[in-house]
Amino acid sequence: MHWFRTQLALLAFLFAGFASAQGRDLPDFVKLVDDQGGAVVNISTTQAVRRPTNLPQIPGMEDEEVQEFFRRFIPRQQPGPQQGPRPESRSLGSGFIIASDGYILTNAHVVEGADEITVKLTDKREYKAKVIGTDKRTDVALIKIENNGTLPAVKFGDPTRLRVGEWVVAIGSPFGFENTVTAGIVSAKGRSLPQENFVPFIQTDVAINPGNSGGPLFNMRGEVVGMNSQIYSRTGGFMGLSFAIPIDVALDIQKQLREKGRVSRGRIGVVIQEVSKDLATSFGLDRPRGALVNSVEKGSPADKAGVEATDIILKFDGKIVDSSSDLPRIVGATRPGAKSDLEVWRKGATRTLSLTVGELQEARAAASETTPRAQKPAELAANRLGIVVSELTAKQKQELKVANGLVVTEVKPEARADVRRGDVLLMLVHKGQHTELKSTEQLNRLLAGLDRRAVITLQVRRGDAMAFVTVNGLTDKG
Repeated sequence: MHWFRTQLALLAFLFAGFASAQGRDLPDFVKLVDDQGGAVVNISTTQAVRRPTNLPQIPGMEDEEVQEFFRRFIPRQQPGPQQGPRPESRSLGSGFIIASDGYILTNAHVVEGADEITVKLTDKREYKAKVIGTDKRTDVALIKIENNGTLPAVKFGDPTRLRVGEWVVAIGSPFGFENTVTAGIVSAKGRSLPQENFVPFIQTDVAINPGNSGGPLFNMRGEVVGMNSQIYSRTGGFMGLSFAIPIDVALDIQKQLREKGRVSRGRIGVVIQEVSKDLATSFGLDRPRGALVNSVEKGSPADKAGVEATDIILKFDGKIVDSSSDLPRIVGATRPGAKSDLEVWRKGATRTLSLTVGELQEARAAASETTPRAQKPAELAANRLGIVVSELTAKQKQELKVANGLVVTEVKPEARADVRRGDVLLMLVHKGQHTELKSTEQLNRLLAGLDRRAVITLQVRRGDAMAFVTVNGLTDKG
C-alpha cells in the first residue's frame, strides 16, 4: 500500500510539472486584449436599395413626372407575398483607431457604396463616420469620426520582422459578434493573390470570417502588423487560410489618402511573366528568379531607359525581385518622378539601367489587336517543333512594326511548342544566346543543331501581347 501511494504521488508530481511547463509554453493573450481591444471598432453601413424602375423615357418630362404619370394612369398590380417595403442594405465589418482624433482604418469593401457609416466602440458609444478616401487596389479605406480627441489608438509594429510560425491575434466582429478574439500563427509571408498585384499578404491560420474584414492583426507585443482582408474558402466560412494586408502598406495608403485624397503609384511600362526553371535554363540564369520582360511600351520610362524585351529584371531600386509578382509591388510603391536603378540579366550578363518612374493611370485604353494572316508563299515545316511557319510579308512587318519574324500557319498534333496559328515567332533563346528569327531556313538550321533534350525559349507575339514560350525537348524529325 505504501509503495502504491508513493507511485501515485510521483505521477501526480510529474503531471503537475508537465502541466506547468505546458502553461509556460502557451501564449497569454489576456493583457494584449485588455490593452488594445478598446481601439478596435465595429463598423456597420447602410445603403438604401434603389429599386430599378425600368420606366420608359418621355421627352420633356423629368423622372419624377414619369413615375407620377404611370402611378396615376397605369393600373397597378396587386402586391404579391414577395412584394412590399424594401429594407435598407446593411453590412458589418471591423476597423481600428489609428489616431486619437478619430481616424480609423478599415477595408475599402466594407464601406463601398455606403450612404451612412456607423462606428461603435467597445464602450457602446456610437459615431457617424465620413470617408476620407478609399483605394480599391489594396482594399484600404480611411474613415473619420468626430470626437474630443481622447480615443484609444493602436500601436504599430514592423511586419517585416514577423516570422513564419509566430503567434498573432485578430480582434473583430465576425458575423456581427463584436470584439471577438481569435489567435493563430503566421503561415507564410509575401503571398500573391490573383488580381492583387500590390499587396504582399500575410497568410495566417487565425479564424477570420465575414465581419472580421478591416480588423487588426496583432503580434504578441500588442502591435498591429496587419489588417485582416480576405479568406480562402469554398464554403464562405473559415477554412484555415486568412490573409492580412501588411500594416506598412496600409499606413502608406492612408497617408496619401489623408494628404491628397488619392493614391499615386509608380509604373515603368513593361509586360512581364514569371521565370520558370526552363526559362532560366534557356536564358543561362543560375536559377528561376526575377521578372522576364515580354514587351516594353513605346515611350515609357522603361523604353527611355533602354529596357528590352527578353531582359530579366533582377533588382529594382536596390530591392531584390525574386519573382515576377514582386516587381509590380516594388514599382507601385515607388513615387512617380523618383530616380531608380534596375539590374537586368541580358544575354548572359548583368547590367544596370537608370530610369525615372512614371505614374500609373487607373484606366488605360486597350490597344487593338492585329493578328497576321497565314500566307501560302515560303511556307516550311519547322519539323523539330512540330509546327509550320512562314516568313512575314512586307505588309505584315509594317502592320506589326517589326523588322523580322515567322508566322505560325499550322500546329501539328506532335507540336512541342505551346503556340497557336497566327502567332509570330520573333526570337529563339538557348543557353543565354538570343537569335532574332529572320527566315524559315534559319530556324530549321538552328533547331537541327540542338540536342533532342535541349530546352529553348521562343519569344512569341500574339496580337499586341508578347510572351515567352518554353520548349522542353525537340522531336527527332528534321
